[in-house]
Amino acid sequence: MNYVRPKKSLGQHFLNDKNISRKIVESLTFSGPVLEIGPGKGILTDILLEKYHENLKVVEIDSESVEYLKQNSKLKINQLIHEDILQFNISALFTGHFAVIGNFPYNIGSQIFFRILENRNQVDEVVCMVQREVAQRIAEKPGSRVYGILSVLLQTFYKIDYLFTVNETVFLPPPNVKSAVIRLTRNARKGLDCDEKLFFTVVKTAFNQRRKTLSNSVKSLLQGNVITHPLLSKRPEQLSVDEFVELTNLIASVQ
Repeated sequence: MNYVRPKKSLGQHFLNDKNISRKIVESLTFSGPVLEIGPGKGILTDILLEKYHENLKVVEIDSESVEYLKQNSKLKINQLIHEDILQFNISALFTGHFAVIGNFPYNIGSQIFFRILENRNQVDEVVCMVQREVAQRIAEKPGSRVYGILSVLLQTFYKIDYLFTVNETVFLPPPNVKSAVIRLTRNARKGLDCDEKLFFTVVKTAFNQRRKTLSNSVKSLLQGNVITHPLLSKRPEQLSVDEFVELTNLIASVQ
């Protein structure tokens, strides 16, 4: 098979610029095992194999892409996994720590980041291409109108670097938006000084009504209790990670 049909349902836009592909791979600093998500036609895969050899595994949901890679790449059969990354247990692929790389499909990028968060104690580094607005949101600091759920949750456990912007013209078919490459590097935070499950709930609840002050947006979590605190007079985009931890403990104290 020498042709793979880009499928809109899978959010496929195949990168066809080898210079950008090499730049993406060179942005990965991790020296151990690597998981590539959504290799497509293997433009990153070929370069990754030069550096990581048998330490590389790829997960691809598209049957056409899997057949193409079987015939046109140097991947060994045990390196190519035909699975849905949103359902597959990626922690079982490697016994220890690993990195993730990929041109993430635009329609499931956020869901992939939540899978990475679930496996953060194994995933030391991520280099990925996503929509530019998603990349900007993830890298943004508190106080910005685009700072949101993914910004807080990913910055809780990773250092975020916005690396470079990628134009639409280097894809087939060209997307309607610009893309960007970011790098996530695991920070030193092993756990949270609060209830972790409640922390995730607080962040999501707060941003679901981001135009309101926190006293209103997290009211459902206060279970009818009326409390006063300086944090509650702010809007969610004004809070740092540490302040969200503080807010979580405040809410936990009345539950």
